[in-house]
Amino acid sequence: MDFQLTDDQRALKAGMRELLERRFPRSRLRAAVDGEAERGAEVDRELWRELGAAGLFALRVPESAGGVGLGLPEAVLAFEEAGRALLPGPLAATELTAHLSAAGWLAGGGPAAGRWVAEGSAAGALVADGAAAAGWLADGDAAAGSLVAGAVRGETVVTALDQGGALVEHLASADAVLALGATAVEVIPAGAVARSAESIRSVDPATPLHRPAPYRTAPHGAAPHGAAPHRGAPHGTAPTRVAPQRTAVAGTGASGEATTGVAASGPAARLRREAALLTAAQQLGSASRTVELAVEHAKRRTQFGRPIGAFQAVQHLCAGMLVRAESARSVVYAAAVTEEPGDIAAAKLLADEAAVRNARDCLQVHGGMGFTWESDVHLHLKRAWVRAGQWQCAAEAEEELAAGLLSTVGACL
Repeated sequence: MDFQLTDDQRALKAGMRELLERRFPRSRLRAAVDGEAERGAEVDRELWRELGAAGLFALRVPESAGGVGLGLPEAVLAFEEAGRALLPGPLAATELTAHLSAAGWLAGGGPAAGRWVAEGSAAGALVADGAAAAGWLADGDAAAGSLVAGAVRGETVVTALDQGGALVEHLASADAVLALGATAVEVIPAGAVARSAESIRSVDPATPLHRPAPYRTAPHGAAPHGAAPHRGAPHGTAPTRVAPQRTAVAGTGASGEATTGVAASGPAARLRREAALLTAAQQLGSASRTVELAVEHAKRRTQFGRPIGAFQAVQHLCAGMLVRAESARSVVYAAAVTEEPGDIAAAKLLADEAAVRNARDCLQVHGGMGFTWESDVHLHLKRAWVRAGQWQCAAEAEEELAAGLLSTVGACL
């Protein structure tokens, strides 16, 4: 078996790197970071449209729908380069929404946005007319439908809201929000969420965060076709807090009760896994970049008349960074091919560790100077911290892996 990248995949990766070096160089990164206080870390709309025109959000969109027609492995390669460049913005949520709308999972391009509530394990049995036996498609806000259609072209910025209570990134810059419930997937205008969201100080200056009000997507059968979904308590009343939904080891059946298993099924759970993998790819890109920064500094910085890279302590630090990055790379690439929940959990776990620990070791190689504002190393560490808490944190990934091992052992007994 050949596990090497194909020529087309290498060309895609090189092309994405060249595009980002040209359109989002270090000077543009520093301008976004240094101007955070004045602009509120807004998403650069011009850059977002350029990424859309280049096909970043259309990689998994079929060619018949105007996309590139590639798969999840190619999206992972592109997101790895985005992570290497510290490209800001809700990339994963926009890519997922573009893929869903073009595939007919949502009413993208139509007069209304879509919400699909699935039951059981038929995650792939999605049809545009909502006639699938596994679920139904309800019309949503007409404004949201037009917003979803622009995600493919980069004209729309889409962020994500997880019913489990995770913070929402770039909410002030978003046009739409991809809301994920226990099984429901819904796209709503960002203003509906922003009005009741609380701004949270983010450790990463380029990733503004908001804590949304409790939000629950309507369960299957709770509203007739075309009815508005439940969006929390009425104005002026205290909202009911929604208990977090852990997709790693629990799902929701047709009765609405929790069901145990290796991983939750349905489109919402699938989207969470894909988002976790795309986030892991960005962490991998950051981990690889900090290896390069550490080696470059070790070659350039001299001490006692020779480069610090000649000292064994520094060599060991750089070697350990390389091992972590390459170990994470093999698992992330494998998970992109298998799309297995356990593989994705392992990929997120190792990529998070590689990104955070490599950034810390890179700071050590720099002698601590990376903590100064002028160096970019601290930006990698801060972004890695934020991403490590998104979609699937370490505890959730470990629970997913443990559940998979228990399931395997139980099947063998």
